[in-house]
Amino acid sequence: MRETCSIFTGSAHPILAEAIARELAIPLSARSLARFPDGELGLALETSVRGREVFLVNPTCPPVDEHLMEVLAFADACRRAAAARTTAIMPYFGYARADKRKGQRVPITASMVAQLLQAVGIEHIVTLDLHTPQIEGFFSIPVDELSAVPVLADALKPTLPEQCVVVSPDTGRVAMATYYAQRLGTSVVVLHKRRESGTQTEVTHVVGEVRGRACLIVDDMIATGGTLARSIDALLAAGARADITIAATHGLFVGQAREELQRPDVRAIYVTDTVPVQTADWPQLRVVSVAPLIARAIQRFLANGSLSTLSKANNIHPRGG
Repeated sequence: MRETCSIFTGSAHPILAEAIARELAIPLSARSLARFPDGELGLALETSVRGREVFLVNPTCPPVDEHLMEVLAFADACRRAAAARTTAIMPYFGYARADKRKGQRVPITASMVAQLLQAVGIEHIVTLDLHTPQIEGFFSIPVDELSAVPVLADALKPTLPEQCVVVSPDTGRVAMATYYAQRLGTSVVVLHKRRESGTQTEVTHVVGEVRGRACLIVDDMIATGGTLARSIDALLAAGARADITIAATHGLFVGQAREELQRPDVRAIYVTDTVPVQTADWPQLRVVSVAPLIARAIQRFLANGSLSTLSKANNIHPRGG
């Protein structure tokens, strides 16, 4: 494997890239990455990639634009250096929420990002738990979406109280909540909400029985934490126990997220390391690694193996084949 592929990382999450490389017993390939005084990116590959499979590990987490530009620059450098194929491993896909027009004069930024990635020579995308599945349709290249649900569910199972119910914070996360519930052997409750603004939502209905029960709220990401805080308030008002667990694939924790979620009725918050997470002085926060999951997928890519087979064997649940 060492002779056929190279793994590079940008500045977004080198710790995750190093963990993936360790799983594969392959060292990260050398590169130089710097910013000029005016903010422009300077990049050079310090390892030959001619005729090699290249994997670029760089989630487009905040600052999103800087990390996206790194992926584009890496891809262009690899194309010009005659790499055999370049795969972008973007565990967190920024701009995923901008997947449709909510007005007449706004961009569909997720589609624009897809076009940019393809234009610079990316030939394969690997990501985890996209905000909406339709984003795959913006690409004309293969997109493999892995799921962190099995990894998180396995970590959660020994810790959850009896009769804990899985809660979907909106109708868009019902499929994910159902997947959690199947793995945990419980039922699903759905919250209906109305969005007041880009950062404010109001829960209007709780569909399902939560009275006297502990709750596991699941989502694809935690950004500001506002939606989750309102969801917790609605569950408690409906009679749920003050024993709430939260699980999300991507823990961005921007703005006042920590202040919103560091409350006595929250037992624990589980996220993965798709983006860097600071756990210092936050005893409720647990981080589960997806490095083994991504490494196993890379092994299958290099062997031209099927991800559906890998799904059955190793609890990976991709949308595609």
